[in-house]
Amino acid sequence: MKRSTAEVLREYGPFPGVDRVNGVTYDGQHVWIAAGDSLHAFDPSSGKTLRSIDVAAHAGTAFDGEHLFQIAEDRIQKIDPKTGRVLATIPAPGGGSDSGLAWAEGTLWVGQHRDRKIHQIDPQTGAVLRTIDSNRFVTGVTWIDGELWHGTWDGDESDLRRLDPRTGEVLESLDMPPGVGVSGLESDGGEKFFCGGGSSGKVRAVRRPRRSSADGGGAKIPDDSTSK
Repeated sequence: MKRSTAEVLREYGPFPGVDRVNGVTYDGQHVWIAAGDSLHAFDPSSGKTLRSIDVAAHAGTAFDGEHLFQIAEDRIQKIDPKTGRVLATIPAPGGGSDSGLAWAEGTLWVGQHRDRKIHQIDPQTGAVLRTIDSNRFVTGVTWIDGELWHGTWDGDESDLRRLDPRTGEVLESLDMPPGVGVSGLESDGGEKFFCGGGSSGKVRAVRRPRRSSADGGGAKIPDDSTSK
């Protein structure tokens, strides 16, 4: 496993009206954060909050290119970001113990915090399609260029981990500074990760490691998994 220290590029927040960041996603222009009873969007260039939606937002957040998906207790809500209206809900696989949330290639990926698992689920029904095991608590989850990353948070230690999506093997780890937790994780589609900071009320931008062709970057998400 390749291990290195995370390079924190920038800190955002704390934000007005946000006591805790529970989940993070990015819609290509704005970063969205889940703050318990509301979602807030901020500009990653200026750090300014632009708008908010009054909706239950207890854990991970995801964006599919059109809609937001938000974990609210034991369910996942599909939200129209323009109106704030909840369009549909599906059961969350952990029944209330769910953490991170990501969208990739037509499905949702849901972290299970203390169960140390990541489930791929059908966004229409909530049915579990497959499961990947981790050896650490799972907080945020994100996919970028065929790479599966998840955040961890255990006591005063957190890191970002790249897993083999077929086996769950840890391929790479970025250690966050001591005392800095990761409560949500999202890629900007390029060279940065956005990391929720839990009760600090902050979001941190972390540099994503550069890839060469020898690293296997750009691989497709596998259609099946040997880890069930």
